Amino acid sequence: MRGPDVSTSAALASAISAQFSARARWSPLEMVFWLGAFSTIWLLPEQHLILTEIVIWALLALSLDLILGYAGIISLGHAAFFGVGAYTAGLLAKHALVGEPVLALLVSGLAGGAFGFATSFLVLRGTDLTRLMVTLGVALLVREIANRAAWLTGGADGLQGIDMQPVLGLFRFDLYGHTAYIYSLTVLFVLFLLARRVVGSPFGLSLLAIKGNPLRASAVGIGQTWRLVGIYTLAAAYAGIAGGLLTQTTAFTSLESLSFDRSADALLVLIIGGTGHLYGGLIGAVVFRFAQDWISTATPQYWQFWIGLFLVLIVLVGRDRIGGWFAPLRRLADRISGWRPWRPGPAAAPDEGGRP
Repeated sequence: MRGPDVSTSAALASAISAQFSARARWSPLEMVFWLGAFSTIWLLPEQHLILTEIVIWALLALSLDLILGYAGIISLGHAAFFGVGAYTAGLLAKHALVGEPVLALLVSGLAGGAFGFATSFLVLRGTDLTRLMVTLGVALLVREIANRAAWLTGGADGLQGIDMQPVLGLFRFDLYGHTAYIYSLTVLFVLFLLARRVVGSPFGLSLLAIKGNPLRASAVGIGQTWRLVGIYTLAAAYAGIAGGLLTQTTAFTSLESLSFDRSADALLVLIIGGTGHLYGGLIGAVVFRFAQDWISTATPQYWQFWIGLFLVLIVLVGRDRIGGWFAPLRRLADRISGWRPWRPGPAAAPDEGGRP
C-alpha cells in the first residue's frame, strides 16, 4: 500500500501540472484587455499624461503583487525600491553617464533589484508584523539618507536639471506625453509578460505552495529561503523600473518617490484590484488614479482626507471586508486572466486499493 506522503506528493504534482498548463494559455479577455490598452494610444491622445501615470502605478502595484499575492510578503516600504530606481535614472541622465533611456531603465531595475536582494535577508527573517516594521524602517532610512545627501539628490528641492535623450535615439519625449505613454505602456507589457511567465512556472507555483502552507511545502521538498529571496529581488527590480519610468517621463524626481504615501497607495491599489492574479494591480491602478483625480477635483482642499479615511476604514473594518466592496473588480481580473489562483488543498487520502 502506498503511503500518504506518496499520495500527497502525487496529488500536489498533478495540481501543479494542471495549473501550469492553464496559466500558459491566453484567454480571449486577456487579448481584448491589452488590445484595448494599446488602442488608447490613438483613441485617447489628449489623456496620455494621466495614462502614463496610471501605467507607472500599475507597474508598481504589479511589483508589489509579486511578493504579496504570490509569496505572502506584506510590505509598507516598497517605495524604497521605487525611489532607488527613480534617483538612479535621474542621476544617470543628469550626469550623462547613460544617455539612452532604455539602457538607463535597465540600470534602474538592476539598482532596485540589488537593493532588494541586500535587504531581503532582513525582511524574510520575521513574521508579518516584523516584516511590516522592517520594510517601513528601511524605506524611512533610505528617504532620510536621500534627504541628507542633498549634494547628490537635491534634497527637499528634488533632482533637477535632468535632460532626457530620445528613446532608442529616435523618439524624443514631448510635452503632450505621447512618447512617454507609448514607451511606458510597452515597458509595462514586456514586464507583465515576464511576470506572467514567472508566476505560471513551477517556481511561481512553488511560491503559492509556500504562501498557502509553508510546513507542507517544506515537507514535500520545496525550499523556501532562496525562492522568497528571488521573488523579492525581482519585485524590487520591477519597482526600480517603475521609479525610473517616472523620472524619465517627467524629467524630475524628489523625496516624494521615497515617501510612505507611495507605499501605502500601492497597497491601496492592490486592495482595490485584488492580489494574486497580476491584473488586479493593473485594474486597481486605473480605478485609483481616476478616483484620485475625481476627488481632488470635487474637493481640492480635502482629497487626501478621503484617501486617509479609506485607509482608516481598512484598519477598523478589516482588509478582507473592505476588499469585498471591490469584489466585482476582482472577479473581472480573474476573468481576464482566465484562471483562479491555485491554493494547496487537503492532503489526498491514501490509495487503499493499490499494490503494496
